[in-house]
Amino acid sequence: MPTDQEADNKATFRRFHDAMNTRDAEIIAKTIDELVVPDVRFHTPVPMDAGGAQALKQVWAVLLRAFPDIHVAVEEMVAEGDKVVFRNTVTGTHLGEYRGLPPTGKTVTYNEIFIVRFASSRIVEIRGVVDVFAQLRQLGAIPGEF
Repeated sequence: MPTDQEADNKATFRRFHDAMNTRDAEIIAKTIDELVVPDVRFHTPVPMDAGGAQALKQVWAVLLRAFPDIHVAVEEMVAEGDKVVFRNTVTGTHLGEYRGLPPTGKTVTYNEIFIVRFASSRIVEIRGVVDVFAQLRQLGAIPGEF
């Protein structure tokens, strides 16, 4: 049976996830400010020149510019103690520059897994594995069939 902390963390994650799927940069930034500590430890394979919550906002600005119809579907979510782990399937149409690639009009689908740690009902650490290889292969940046 989930603890109150685990239930609260899952509810906070759902709010975070719902904001991301609005595709509205203002709502996403506001939600990050509400739910994520400013100095969040953010570990993902996405290069950026910012840290903390600002890095997370940058990631979403890049994704929204490149894939304006981006959608993140949570396939699985598990909460234990101060952590929530979730596996996503992400889809989007490449309509803007992404990692130096001009728009291709191609639809991409890729997977990601994140571990989010909470303290006092806010996100304090994010660790993620994103299938960037699948993204780039589908966009034609890496040769081969997908």
